[in-house]
Amino acid sequence: MLYNTLLILFILICLGLVIAYFRESKHRRQPYFKFPAEAQPASLSNLAKPIHSVALIGDPGNITDSENDPIMKLLRRWMTFAGEAGTIIILGDNIYPKGLPAKDDYKRANAELKINAQLQVLNEHKGRTIYLSGNHDWNRGRKNGFSYLMRQQDYITNYLQDAESYLPLNGCPGPVSVELTPGLQLIIINTQWWVQRGLRPIGKQYGCTVDTEEDFFKELKALLDANKEKQVLIAAHHPLYSNAQHGGKFNLKQHVFPLTAANKRFLIPLPVAGSIYPMYRKYIGAYEDMSHPRYRHMRRQLLTLLHQYNNLIYAAGHDHNLQYFPVKGNHYLVSGSASKTTFVKKGGKAAFTHEHRGFFTIDFYEKEVWLRALEPNLLLENHPEVVYQRKLV
Repeated sequence: MLYNTLLILFILICLGLVIAYFRESKHRRQPYFKFPAEAQPASLSNLAKPIHSVALIGDPGNITDSENDPIMKLLRRWMTFAGEAGTIIILGDNIYPKGLPAKDDYKRANAELKINAQLQVLNEHKGRTIYLSGNHDWNRGRKNGFSYLMRQQDYITNYLQDAESYLPLNGCPGPVSVELTPGLQLIIINTQWWVQRGLRPIGKQYGCTVDTEEDFFKELKALLDANKEKQVLIAAHHPLYSNAQHGGKFNLKQHVFPLTAANKRFLIPLPVAGSIYPMYRKYIGAYEDMSHPRYRHMRRQLLTLLHQYNNLIYAAGHDHNLQYFPVKGNHYLVSGSASKTTFVKKGGKAAFTHEHRGFFTIDFYEKEVWLRALEPNLLLENHPEVVYQRKLV
């Protein structure tokens, strides 16, 4: 009797999981709009020309084809739209899987192939290009990551012939302030510094502007105070809000088939036991997760400061999807799907999410600021590039 009851219970659980899996799969890659009126398809060619436009390209490190890759083709269309009044910010994880190895490393050629695919396009841009670093650029945050970072910094700045095309320089935590156009201030911070193992440059001996973590937040606050009358955009690699993996959100498949985290082919069902890994990432966390003590400390400190201001835009990559969170009068973006995509949960504090390749742009007009999500259609060449629009100011 007990055996039959347990068997029926097991069958019902498995059936429920199968139904939930197919239901999730059906809607998983559909865009989520908290406010349906903001689902406004549009073509770049039909948009009003902004005073300045910023393209936020996150995690492009798997792109190998500068001519045919959908994101590179879309970026070229945006470059034509923005012209000299356009800034491209690469939000880190520029070379997968571990940044730029030494010249004698057998993985060096593949790493150069990936970064060159980006640089060949960016070198055509008439406006400004700025690279940030992410955890993969520091050899996945390992103790020898600083040498990987410096090789990448030198490679990019030499290719683009611009000493300020990689910021903050020398792996410093920042903050670095750049005026993009009158009334628009960019502040760049190196969030990988906070979670990095091994050498973390700080102080004058590395050319950094701050000597301690406390100095960093004092300087960031001073910059925010000095630019209160301007529109401020903060660029970093790590998000402060996320409905995706680094924010502790996993889909049903990741619970039932946890080995797919190592290899997508490892479809070995481990129900119940398989939830251990997602729960670990949610509540304890790897170095790159919000739940990890170092990341949690950085996030808490930043949000405590940013919540004292209004209408700031904070843009990051790291999670491989598109997400937008309007929180306490500020705007938080995840724009990390330039070369790969992963699951993102709908709802919560998010106003828009989509598991799709693409990137956000921010268009600054005389009296308005617009956030837009641009996505390439992987099948059709002529289509509206803009899938989401929201007026921020």
